[in-house]
Amino acid sequence: MVKVTFIGHSCFALDNGSEKILIDPFITGNPVVKAGGAPVKADFILVTHGHGDHLGDAISLAKENKATIIANYELCTYCQSQGVEKVHPMHIGGGNKFSFGSVKLTIAHHGSTLGDKLQYGGNPVGFIIRTGGKIIYHAGDTGLFLDMKLIGELDKIDLALLPIGGNFTMDIPDAVKAVEFLRPKRAIPMHYNTFDLIACDPKDFTGGIKPFGAEGIVLGFGETYELN
Repeated sequence: MVKVTFIGHSCFALDNGSEKILIDPFITGNPVVKAGGAPVKADFILVTHGHGDHLGDAISLAKENKATIIANYELCTYCQSQGVEKVHPMHIGGGNKFSFGSVKLTIAHHGSTLGDKLQYGGNPVGFIIRTGGKIIYHAGDTGLFLDMKLIGELDKIDLALLPIGGNFTMDIPDAVKAVEFLRPKRAIPMHYNTFDLIACDPKDFTGGIKPFGAEGIVLGFGETYELN
């Protein structure tokens, strides 16, 4: 069993009962994060790309928790340059085992720059995460791509975390198509309603995926779902 908490935007906390994983910890400055509702403990921090609303608090949280940052090579190198002691660099197509399970990096069609100087942050990625006997796909920031079919064929996904807000990522119709490609058992929408520019109704997504046999789950900011 894995507890999946939607912090807000693309930030999720995964708890397998013994270890805690944070993904894209955009907490400080996130307008939808509830006061006191964001986790401060993490053993591992996964970052899909270098934009500020995804790298977020990864560096400070890694230092506070002595957590390991898992990301692409360039992003890990940057985090090291900012004083993070424990990083595990990876790249697209690569997988590795960790104490909580394993992680494999997938493609994501987006950008990845760091800070005001737009320093190169390596390729954006998604994650296939195995933990607590479950397989979770966090797509990162991405548009729809046909290789999602291959991702779904290679791994029988228990839960897909998919952006739906449009403008910077897939919108709802494309995210529904992504579910058709991936064939996950369940799907939770993300990357919406943080800002007006990506506002939408997540129920349009959960309703749209029903024909593909996937259960759509809408989590409020700070809410937890138990993945059994």
